[in-house]
Amino acid sequence: MKGKIKQKLKALGVQLSAVVQIGKEGMSDTLIDSTREALQARELIKVHVLPNAVLDTKETIEALADMLGAEVIQVIGRYGILFKKKKEKSHFEDIL
Repeated sequence: MKGKIKQKLKALGVQLSAVVQIGKEGMSDTLIDSTREALQARELIKVHVLPNAVLDTKETIEALADMLGAEVIQVIGRYGILFKKKKEKSHFEDIL
């Protein structure tokens, strides 16, 4: 993904509320399924790794993105922004 596109997605992602929270249980099948559904519905989501999680934030978000075929747009602190474009009727056609 090109830099300008990533910048636009970062700007949009900063305003989002976290729809996925990863806690001490880590990445369960339920978490992965709910994240997949959120990506299919919204395309751009924010993920929060809670302080009680014993996992490294960046590694966790990257692993989750790899499992789902999504792209990591940004990781700051305990938050990450993921993007996966819909095959049809994307909300972000004008950006991409």
